[in-house]
Amino acid sequence: MVDPSSAWDTWLQVVWTFLRLSLFSLGGGNTLLAEYHHLSVERFGWITSSQFADIYALAEAAPGPSSMIVGLLGLGAGWDHGLGWGLLCGVSAEVAVLLPSTVVMVAAALSWNRLKDAPIRTAFERGLGPITLGILFHVGLTVLRTADHSVVAYLVSAVVCALMLFTRISPLYFMAVAGVLGAIGVIPS
Repeated sequence: MVDPSSAWDTWLQVVWTFLRLSLFSLGGGNTLLAEYHHLSVERFGWITSSQFADIYALAEAAPGPSSMIVGLLGLGAGWDHGLGWGLLCGVSAEVAVLLPSTVVMVAAALSWNRLKDAPIRTAFERGLGPITLGILFHVGLTVLRTADHSVVAYLVSAVVCALMLFTRISPLYFMAVAGVLGAIGVIPS
């Protein structure tokens, strides 16, 4: 039997966590992946590091925005309390992460054009780029450490990174090849 108070506590934890993170997702949802990992795996223990890597891969392979990982993390958080709680936590996590940032973006968009010649806008735009790139680099290393645990997996990641840098091959092809390599056992799980 599921303890309802424990399930509600988990739900509140999920909603509050993603509500707060929503307002700090400058540069897109992927900039928070390292924080998602820290909170979901290390702080709250909703899921394991291996499950996080699987959830990340699933969220990236699915069509839609990068924030889809949040719903899956919420699902993982509530799963121990039953399917219903998992679904409630998953949907609530998505709403919590999307609603506040959407409201802020609409408000910013309405006033952004009025600031087009303002020095503060130019400074903000110039400063945000390098910071976002640094955060994304850190996120990439975090995901690499979380997901890749063999020489072959690290090698595949390095080759894909190099090909992405120097060619125009669609990421969809890399995902398809990775799926086949994983299915036939070349890339161990």
